[in-house]
Amino acid sequence: MSQFITIQVGQCGNQIGSAFWPLTLHEYGIQTTGNVNMLKVQRTHVKHIKDMSEGFSSFFHVPDNADSMHFQNIADLNAAKVKARSVLIDMEDSVVCRFKQGPLRRLFDQTCFVTNYPGSGNNWAIGYHIHCREYRNHLKESIRHMVEKCDRLDGFLLMHSLGGGTGSGLGTATLKLLEDNYPHVERLVTCVYPANMQDVITAPYNTILATRELVEHATCVFPIENKALLDICSAQTNKRENTSEITYNASCKPFQDMNSIIVNMLLHLTSGSRFPGSLNMDMNEVATNLVPYPKLHYIFSSISPVTLAAPNVCNMQETKLQDELFTNAWSRSNQLIKLDPLQRTSVILAAAHIARGNITLTDMKRNVERFQNKVQFTSWSKDCMKIGLCSIPPAGHTSSLLCLLNSSSISLLFEDIVQEFSKLYRKKAYVHHYTQVHGFDETHFDESKECMLDLCERYMEVRRIGETDISRLQVI
Repeated sequence: MSQFITIQVGQCGNQIGSAFWPLTLHEYGIQTTGNVNMLKVQRTHVKHIKDMSEGFSSFFHVPDNADSMHFQNIADLNAAKVKARSVLIDMEDSVVCRFKQGPLRRLFDQTCFVTNYPGSGNNWAIGYHIHCREYRNHLKESIRHMVEKCDRLDGFLLMHSLGGGTGSGLGTATLKLLEDNYPHVERLVTCVYPANMQDVITAPYNTILATRELVEHATCVFPIENKALLDICSAQTNKRENTSEITYNASCKPFQDMNSIIVNMLLHLTSGSRFPGSLNMDMNEVATNLVPYPKLHYIFSSISPVTLAAPNVCNMQETKLQDELFTNAWSRSNQLIKLDPLQRTSVILAAAHIARGNITLTDMKRNVERFQNKVQFTSWSKDCMKIGLCSIPPAGHTSSLLCLLNSSSISLLFEDIVQEFSKLYRKKAYVHHYTQVHGFDETHFDESKECMLDLCERYMEVRRIGETDISRLQVI
């Protein structure tokens, strides 16, 4: 089975990581809470437990002297000295310190913590230039330490936000470091874009500078917006009629359910590389099938069913019609970014559907045809659709679906970034905080803006290709 290394950068990236590891263990049927029924819930729909346990090494390093892969609880993992394949980075150590406490503390290799104080000051330049320069060797050694424990490294999963300083600056600097040292390993970035109303006034600067680096150095980018996650959580809460579940939602930790949605997407994305299936989709096939042109690698993602999948509230879903599963995945309300990838003014450059559990090839074929008939594609992509069928369902469900779309409507995101940046930069507000950082030049702002505008123009060209109508040659 393929192996992955997660790299959690900044407060947001490590908060996603705090949801990632309990849910990942839960998917493998390993108890992380006191609920003794959780293991039974997960394994009800798994015919061959061996199929599930063989994929355990995808996210975890198990020493050679471990007697069994059939771990049932945290005590079993600790006894076998199992370690998560993860590097945790933050220039404020408050969030990262939580990984050194609690029941999962022994799951993480202490040599792969990269922390500092007092942080990057919401300044991309400090994270990218100062902290990267200071911690470059430490970062390289921590990543190398994890890479050497992998036999079949398939990709890096980078998690961070773009509004602050560490996630945007040090996060993209780490991405470039990965490309320089491991150019043939996939670099898959899950990044959270700030909303129009944010608590960081320099977020437009950080976002445009970081986005340029993502365009240049990532293999694929799966953008996330907090507003989209909040809307999904609110919709799910309104649908719940069980009072106890509503009480749980009101008392949960901030962002716990939002982070769980992101984690479910990542677990689904990597499922074909971790578990057996009749038509699996490996991670190295994502970029090959979804990125038709260099730099046009921003991918819309949506998952169905969307649930608030914290381990202690994950219950079995009633059987759903497979067609409804697909319809919900195409819905704008299930998208992890507020833009609509299927709007009439856009075209689909490439698409993929990855199914898990009780979905057959017949179900897939029928619904792919539905999708092809309702959506506007480019001239070369309508008859081609990448699909994946993984046999192992996610925890607590009989089946689920992940829809990935490369749509030209993503250019609206870049237009918004330029617009928010221009509001601030037009007055040269806060620019001195960046220019006083050694290694940063004010021309970086202009170059980043040009990169965004060039990217928008590339998507416009793709749309025009689909609209071109060449009349037949007439013989005179």
